[in-house]
This record gives sequence, C-alpha cells and structure tokens, in this order.
Amino acid sequence: MFGGVEDPAVVVPFAAALAIGLGSIGPGLGIGMAVRAAMEAIGRNPEAEGAIRLTMIIGAALAEAIAIYAFVVAIIIAFAI
Repeated sequence: MFGGVEDPAVVVPFAAALAIGLGSIGPGLGIGMAVRAAMEAIGRNPEAEGAIRLTMIIGAALAEAIAIYAFVVAIIIAFAI
C-alpha cells in the first residue's frame, strides 16, 4: 500500500517527532520542579544560596542530558531509515 501506514516515508517523521516530543517532556518538568524547589529553599535559607544553586545546576544539566539523548534518537530515526 503506497502512502499508507506501512510506508516508512510516512511513519519516520512521526516517529522522530514522537521521540523528541515525549523525550523532552520529562526533563522539562524535572528542571521546572528543581528550579521551583531551589527557589523555595533559597527563600527559606538565603545563606545556603551557593550550595543550593550549584546542586540545582548540576541536577538540571543531568536532566537536560536526557533531552539531548532523545534528540539524538530522533535524529537517528529521521536519517537512518
């Protein structure tokens, strides 16, 4: 069936979009929650701002790495098939 669901030319763009879309939801929510918690912690204890900020930045970088992995998978799906 030409142009149907079995055609890779039709499925590949949707698969790549789904991979990056679903792969970025989790890190986006995680980074948002981490920043919110860090701001609340700094508000309660301003003297610990440096340690809280450092920990938040490291955690956000690790969460962002997951989104980068999803992007790489989407690129592989888009160009490998």
